Amino acid sequence: MLALLHTSPVHVPVFDALRDRDHPGLELRHLVRPELLERARREGTDAVAAEVAGAVGEAAAGARAVLCTCSTIGGVAEAAGAQAGVPVLRVDRPMAAAAARYGRVVVVAAVESTLAPTVDLIRDEARAAGAGTPRIRTALVEDAWERFEAGDRDGYLDAVARAVTGLDEADADAVVLAQASMADAAARATTPLPVLASPALGLRAAAETVARA
Repeated sequence: MLALLHTSPVHVPVFDALRDRDHPGLELRHLVRPELLERARREGTDAVAAEVAGAVGEAAAGARAVLCTCSTIGGVAEAAGAQAGVPVLRVDRPMAAAAARYGRVVVVAAVESTLAPTVDLIRDEARAAGAGTPRIRTALVEDAWERFEAGDRDGYLDAVARAVTGLDEADADAVVLAQASMADAAARATTPLPVLASPALGLRAAAETVARA
């Protein structure tokens, strides 16, 4: 069984659908803790480290692995894995590994607290692969998160898609959608650039970890 730690309930049906499509038979258990992201945005990820570790421990009970689907707290959750007793994965690491193969990357996010962890993760993956350091720039989609919080999913995705469509391909080789909630914006954007999203890649890595456990 794979446990998933979310900071929004909108991720539950997304990952259930991906499981049904790509990994039938994989048992999922969801733990939703929105207050972790709310506090991390206000006070930084260090301020929620103990709470995240507690949530990881709760999710790990009876599971073969834990997948954290929040990019803001993903690094803190991953660090808590040593005490969890099971592998703890962050959903955006496989996406970052894919992004590290490109020379110029634009990281798009709707929450500012997600930008730095995503950039750091791409650089870490580039170093681990022995690749040259990619040139990374960031783009914060103004007002998009307010739409997400208000339940305007279409407005949120359309705002992200417009930001991706507006990127200049002369200055980038790939686009990274830093938050799992952004994934469906890729299909709404008009761009010749590859657009990388985390949910499918992250769930695949987690499913493989469960199968090996």
